[in-house]
Amino acid sequence: MLFIFDWDGTLSDSKAKITRAMQLAAQDMGWVPLGDHHIHNIIGLGLPEAIHHLYPEVGLPDRQRLRDAYAAHFLSLDEARPSDFFPGVMDTLLCLKGGGHTLTIATGKSRKGLDRIFGVLGVADFFDATRCADETASKPHPLMLEELLREFGADANDAVMIGDTEYDMEMARRIDMPRIAVSYGAHHIGRLHCYQPELCLDQFDQLLSWEKLAD
Repeated sequence: MLFIFDWDGTLSDSKAKITRAMQLAAQDMGWVPLGDHHIHNIIGLGLPEAIHHLYPEVGLPDRQRLRDAYAAHFLSLDEARPSDFFPGVMDTLLCLKGGGHTLTIATGKSRKGLDRIFGVLGVADFFDATRCADETASKPHPLMLEELLREFGADANDAVMIGDTEYDMEMARRIDMPRIAVSYGAHHIGRLHCYQPELCLDQFDQLLSWEKLAD
């Protein structure tokens, strides 16, 4: 089976760091930082789309300056202490990999950002393929899922999207791909129920109990 994982908020415990970096970037611009819940709402989108959603009235030059400031703050925070995987993530991924499943990533991170953290964590060769928001369409557009399906010659029913936001659930629903939600990420699990996920995980290793793995 083709497993497609979101990164931030699903595998990586990075919500607080993303939030803090965006608030520091706003301070650099001389703006009043937005509250945590506003920033949690845009986690999962590509960075340009996220900034436009947060500050729709701001012109392109200021959005670019905010983008650069955010990237610098996130890098500084992450270099000081790289974001950990959530409990059970690595053991679960190793189990799936050992079972012959294909593991991929579909993320709102940039290619540069994902490659950097892959290098820090030493998992660059662990995933069979990845898609980032700056090299395809941002979530919730399903293009990155469609590209992964084509790469592996798979149908939507032979794959599953695992994520923590409405954007993950929506892009999978648009192409009738099975989806699994996690309850510990950026969006409250109540927001994800309407997308009819196959499972709602409170702990990542509960993924191994999914009945389709026994088929």
